[in-house]
Amino acid sequence: MRRLFPLSPESSPSAYEDREWSLDELADAYAYPAGGSGGWLRANMVSSLDGAAHHGGRSQPLSSAADMRIFGVLRALADAIVVGAETVRQEGYRPARAREAFAARRAAAGQAPAPVIAVISASLDLDFTAPLFTAPLVRTLLLTGDGAVPERIAAARAAGAEVVIAGAGNRVDPARAVAELAERGLTRLLTEGGPKLLGQFASAGVLDEVCLSLAPLVASGDASRITNGPVLVEPERFALASVLEESGFLFTRYRRA
Repeated sequence: MRRLFPLSPESSPSAYEDREWSLDELADAYAYPAGGSGGWLRANMVSSLDGAAHHGGRSQPLSSAADMRIFGVLRALADAIVVGAETVRQEGYRPARAREAFAARRAAAGQAPAPVIAVISASLDLDFTAPLFTAPLVRTLLLTGDGAVPERIAAARAAGAEVVIAGAGNRVDPARAVAELAERGLTRLLTEGGPKLLGQFASAGVLDEVCLSLAPLVASGDASRITNGPVLVEPERFALASVLEESGFLFTRYRRA
């Protein structure tokens, strides 16, 4: 892996050499901004050269070993991983695990041993017998609307999940979801999609950062882009923060301008 941007005379020459980066180096490179009591929402997504966010319904075919290392580091830095119900179902989400390599860093930041998985679901149509609900290291959160079926809410709570009302009727308000998580001290937020959820966050104006892995692959087909939501009245500008490269994959990081 090597750094392509930013180029700084103060940086060590080794930052630009093609070598394996340590987990600590990656964690420093992707550190959340310091300070602030509101939530900072970071997205981590992968895309093919022709814009596909998945292949065959899953993101894994577009990934690489380096992409998975960064994926793991971003999870290890987060207070909460925010994900849509459809992605939970398609990707077979499991609880986040505690990693010894990040234990001291998380303890120093006042974080739990592992990030919370926060699932956004209006219908609560989820398998509550899955390990995500029955065996998490940190209690799973479910964000839903106040019109959710009471029986599904009861089933979720019986399975051990914490249900958070973050919207009216049968929808979840993206801005309110971020605020509800921040009120619980979960301010370092990471969303892994899917595209529909990410589109909702973008349309609500609460997406602060995008970490996009660009795979040197062409997928064709009709896969969605990394966002699939309401059209913004004006496209929102993001500023390039960093670019890393390994084996033709570009690992970009953009922050809202």
